[in-house]
Amino acid sequence: MPTLSKVGNHWFWSVMLIGTSAISCDAAEELFKATPLTKPGEFTAGIEGPACDRAGNIYAVNFGKQQTIGKVTPQGVGEVFVALPGESTGNGIVFDATGKSMFVADYVGHNVLKIDLATKKIEVFAHDDKMNQPNDVAIAPDGRLFCSDPGWKDGTGQLWTVSPQGKIERVGSGLGTTNGIEVSPDGKTLYVNESVQRGVWAFPIHADGKLGERKLLKQFPDFGFDGMRCDVKGRLYITRHGKGTVVVMKPDGEIVREIDVLGKSPTNLCFGGPDGKTVYVTEVEHTRLVQFRVDEPGLATVVRGQ
Repeated sequence: MPTLSKVGNHWFWSVMLIGTSAISCDAAEELFKATPLTKPGEFTAGIEGPACDRAGNIYAVNFGKQQTIGKVTPQGVGEVFVALPGESTGNGIVFDATGKSMFVADYVGHNVLKIDLATKKIEVFAHDDKMNQPNDVAIAPDGRLFCSDPGWKDGTGQLWTVSPQGKIERVGSGLGTTNGIEVSPDGKTLYVNESVQRGVWAFPIHADGKLGERKLLKQFPDFGFDGMRCDVKGRLYITRHGKGTVVVMKPDGEIVREIDVLGKSPTNLCFGGPDGKTVYVTEVEHTRLVQFRVDEPGLATVVRGQ
C-alpha cells in the first residue's frame, strides 16, 4: 500500500514493492545511468513537460502529434491523454498540491491551462496578451505558480506569477532568455536559467509573490539550458541542451556531477517513481523519454503543501 512520508516541509509517496518488479534500493543499484523509456519517434520534436502523477505515470506534451499531452506508464507504454483546443500547444507541466489538476504552459495561446485529471476538462487558468510564449512552470508550496517567458527573437525574457485563484502578474522583465524555472524546497527562492546567456539565477520570493534582486549562481561557458527541477536537498538538476547531459548543481553553484542522457537535446525533466528517485527526461534528438535513478528524491509537487 502507498504511504506518505515527510521530508522537511514536503510529503512523498512511498511504496513497498515485492517480487521481480520491485525497484532495487540496495547498494548494487546503478545510479545516474540513463536508459530509454519510450521508443524513438513516439513523440514529436516538440517533446517537453514532463510531470508524474501519484500512480507513477509520466505526462509529456506532443505525443504522436503536436497539441497533445501524452500519458506514459512507468513501463514505457504511451497514449494520448488529451488533445488541446484551438491552436494551444503545451510546454512545461506541473501538478497542484492535490495531484488532481495539471497546469500546462501554452506557449501559442499565451495561457496557463488547467486540466482536471479525472474528467480531462481543459480550461484557461491564466492569460495575458503581453506574454511572449510561456515556456516552463513551477509551483511554490503555497500553490502559487511561476512561469518563464522567453523572447527568443531578441534574446530577452520575462517572469510571471499566477495566484492559486488564477490572477496573473508580471514579476520580472528585461531579463535574458528565461527558460528553466523551479522553486526551492523552502519556497523562499525562485531559480531561473537563461538559455542564450547561459546563466543560472536565484531570486528571493517575497510573501506577496513578488521577487527580490537576483543573484547569479553559475555562469556556464557553453551550451544552452532548458528545464530544471530540485531534489529534497535543494540541488538543481538542469538539462544542458546541445550537450546531451543533465548537470546536478548545489544551491551555491557548485557542480556535483553531469549525466549523459543518450541524446544531444534534452528539454525538460521531472522526478517520479515510487520513491521519487527516478528522473525522467524529454529528449528531442530521438523524440523519446529517458530515465535514470538518483540518490535523493525530488520535490513531490503533486503533494506539496499537504
